Amino acid sequence: MQSTFDINLSSRNSLLKFLENYSLEQLNTVPEGYSNNLIWNIGHIVVVQQMLVYHLSGLPMLVAPEMVEKYKKGTRPEAPVSQQEAEQIKGLLYATLEQTKEDFSTGIFKEYNAFTTMSGFHIRNAQEAMEFNNYHEGVHTGVMMRISKFL
Repeated sequence: MQSTFDINLSSRNSLLKFLENYSLEQLNTVPEGYSNNLIWNIGHIVVVQQMLVYHLSGLPMLVAPEMVEKYKKGTRPEAPVSQQEAEQIKGLLYATLEQTKEDFSTGIFKEYNAFTTMSGFHIRNAQEAMEFNNYHEGVHTGVMMRISKFL
């Protein structure tokens, strides 16, 4: 499990670079031909990890329901994100990862509502959810790299 968390930390470090190297205006820009922007992708990554690991385990998520509604699958940016919200997302990048690591070490993940993702992965437990989450974060990081070429 440690390697899964190491990979996730590497992913989160890459996401942090977007937050630190682009202005709020750039983070909020939706390039022509795209349906989202850099900050939406980062918020989406945070929310999906929480849904995959906590929600499907029947546990409370570490993000607010309003954030889930704004960044869950099928959403898109409706309005620019404020600097305050960008800072909140930035903090959640690491806070959610650290809490998840702690929760795995204490063994709180006992139940899981198994499902098959759109990409065909069958996830049966929270550990597999974290492993799939790394794939999901990689996909969105790739999208962000493409978006960044237009900023």
